[in-house]
Amino acid sequence: MKIATFNINGIKARLQALLDWLDEAAPDVVVLQEIKSVDETFPRDPFEDRGYNLETHGQKSFNGVAILSKLPLEDVRRGLPGDDADEQARWIEATVVGDQAVRICGLYLPNGNPAPGPKYDYKLSWMTRLKARAEELLAAEEPALMAGDYNVIPQAEDAAHPERWAEDALYLYESRAAFRRILNMGFTDAVRARIPGPGHYSFWDYQARAWEKNDGIRIDHLLLTPQAADLMTGCGIDSDVRGREKPSDHVPVWIELAA
Repeated sequence: MKIATFNINGIKARLQALLDWLDEAAPDVVVLQEIKSVDETFPRDPFEDRGYNLETHGQKSFNGVAILSKLPLEDVRRGLPGDDADEQARWIEATVVGDQAVRICGLYLPNGNPAPGPKYDYKLSWMTRLKARAEELLAAEEPALMAGDYNVIPQAEDAAHPERWAEDALYLYESRAAFRRILNMGFTDAVRARIPGPGHYSFWDYQARAWEKNDGIRIDHLLLTPQAADLMTGCGIDSDVRGREKPSDHVPVWIELAA
């Protein structure tokens, strides 16, 4: 089972780029972030024509997450538990049923800038709720993963120039510590486990020729429970997608599971 995460930065603006990648990469499951569309206007037909089941959790002009799956989706849930007043569309999860069931959680973690301030407070609060859901996934002792745009640079080697991010919410100590607390509960960071070392990024700014200079950061992550990690057979970053026409500023990151 090939599972990918991709912050598409606007489903309508990047539709053809996404479809081209789907046709080439042929993932079984994709979690999307920043679809920037309400559920009713999401362009479903091109995905359903390609055999994907589709579940969305949209929001007008901002945020929004989705799951595409060529396999059946069961027990779909929308919204990260822990705050009934939170109206931002940043979390969706479902069980994908292949040879073995896998719980797939797609997330778009808040950016948090400017920091300090209310947006950063929201980011840290959201990460506390994320940790609580992560604890539940571990307690179930089943294959599960949390994939998406975490808006966190975990460590210095995940940025071409970490010093430039020193005061940014993506790299502040509190952000990295909150990410580490989740990871240290027993999750596997798929890319770090399979593709060690610096220079492997998932985001490049549109400004200052960042892509051409490989001035990137790694903020798109797949965190696997031990049961999912035991099934992992491959991992990759499709960085060439960033160099194509009308690209997102992110690229797909994927894993393969024997499931």
